[in-house]
Amino acid sequence: MATIKSFTSLEQSRKLAEILPTESADMYYDRGGLPSLIDKYVTHESIKNDKYKHLIPCWSLTALLSVLEHPRCFQGDKPIYWFCGCFGKDKLYHEVEADNPVDACCKIIIELHKLNLL
Repeated sequence: MATIKSFTSLEQSRKLAEILPTESADMYYDRGGLPSLIDKYVTHESIKNDKYKHLIPCWSLTALLSVLEHPRCFQGDKPIYWFCGCFGKDKLYHEVEADNPVDACCKIIIELHKLNLL
């Protein structure tokens, strides 16, 4: 049985940080590579101004879904398949699959960005 991820991986976070506004992240990776909640000591502004890249934005499933237009994330017939779909700027429905919902949401965001539909 596949485990459910709670947030984006470090690699996914770095990629999404190039695409999404920092303000859409609800967590961050600190210099130790550990995910942490954004609190009063780390603000979105401090992440933007971090010239040494010690703070990398990180997204939960809820935060990822909030950047999509009418998102739909559901488990397929087989437990290892998750689907994430939404409408792009072209008003068409786009959908991808992955083995967990966080990866599926990341894939659809990256795909829509490549197509200039985010």
